Amino acid sequence: MKLSKIFSAVAGLDLSTAADRADREAALEYVADAWNAAEEDGLMPEALSHASLFAALTALVEQHGEQATADFIATLPDRIRSGDYNLTHSLQ
Repeated sequence: MKLSKIFSAVAGLDLSTAADRADREAALEYVADAWNAAEEDGLMPEALSHASLFAALTALVEQHGEQATADFIATLPDRIRSGDYNLTHSLQ
């Protein structure tokens, strides 16, 4: 899986070192494990998606500010349409 492509979607992240990529890959594994556990407990993917987006956006605002986060979010429609967040597309 091309995790670096997924992580590069987050504004301001420097993925130039192996340590940066490894940290983000480990973070994704934690999130995936938590997601799977929540689904096993009966939570719906839609609820998990909304909660995950809320948590991610509040963290980005806290770390980068409202304007930088809003600027990043404004790039998402084109990135979504181009397949940046489609794991099936990213894996090919």
